Amino acid sequence: MPVGTRGTVKGLLPEQLSTLGAQVILANTYHLSLRPGSSLIQEHGGLHGFMNWEHPILTDSGGFQVFSLADTFKVDDEGVSFASILDGSRFRWTPEDNTRIQNELGADIIMQLDQCTPYPCEKNLVAQAVSRSASWAQRCRLAQKNNNQALFAIVQGGVFLDLRLESVDRLLETDKQTGRFEGFGIGGYSVGEPHELMLETLGEVAHALPADRPRYLMGVGNPTTLLRAIALGVDMFDCVLPTRTARMGTAFSSQGKLNLRNACFARDTSPLDPQCNCPACTSYSKAYIRHLVLSKEILASVLLSIHNLSFLFTLMKQAQDAIAMGTYARFLKQWEEKMPCY
Repeated sequence: MPVGTRGTVKGLLPEQLSTLGAQVILANTYHLSLRPGSSLIQEHGGLHGFMNWEHPILTDSGGFQVFSLADTFKVDDEGVSFASILDGSRFRWTPEDNTRIQNELGADIIMQLDQCTPYPCEKNLVAQAVSRSASWAQRCRLAQKNNNQALFAIVQGGVFLDLRLESVDRLLETDKQTGRFEGFGIGGYSVGEPHELMLETLGEVAHALPADRPRYLMGVGNPTTLLRAIALGVDMFDCVLPTRTARMGTAFSSQGKLNLRNACFARDTSPLDPQCNCPACTSYSKAYIRHLVLSKEILASVLLSIHNLSFLFTLMKQAQDAIAMGTYARFLKQWEEKMPCY
């Protein structure tokens, strides 16, 4: 799922995203609540009407953004207080406030407000965040009255498997007693820990969650990690990586990552990836795109974003096909043998 933090995937028209194969895009509650405000977006028919996107939208609760502002936030069992990155003004969110804001934004999938811990973090502090997030999940479930929106709970627990499984148990108890969650996010990973450390616990966490609902690994976009996570039972992903690295002049490809700043591409008339049929690959050479990158032209970011997203959409389709044919283990092995640099 491409990330459109402020209601836009940087540099791309909604029509382009749809053509590339985007089925769901993300927007961020924290940023949109600060500017232009959820009530203004609601006046425009919600995010769909505001940004002219006719397909599903998922809004992250903004909890990750709040808790990354280590110098400005204060958290207690009732909610979190924080300062705006725009002007320093103070805000207070309870789980109920956060759910209401996401109702006003009008996304199809909304996420509970949770407490995300950094890496590394002491186990007692992670345990406290697990308990608080579970309590907030219940409060978000009770506050969510819009039947047109799917509410996802979020598993926390850092790199501690026992805390992860405790988090799952607490969420499933709420699911049983208070109301069914339509899906489950797996949060608190990819916050600085090595991906190998994440993968040590991810499989058990994913398989502890209900198999009849989506399991969403939040904030992961590295191609090899995506494929390994799929093998462990994950269904959905989002990340800024494909578009952020595009703005840095980097392209994904079937030959590995390409840094278009490198001089070896100065006279390279071949496409970014001979196996890709995206507009960047069918119409432009590495040499031309390198020229755009070095000249700091906006078109460089646009073309590389188009390509990187197209690359990941194609990779996910290949994964789906391999699963359907019962050959996923072989598909993953072949990828890992061919793509050690990912």
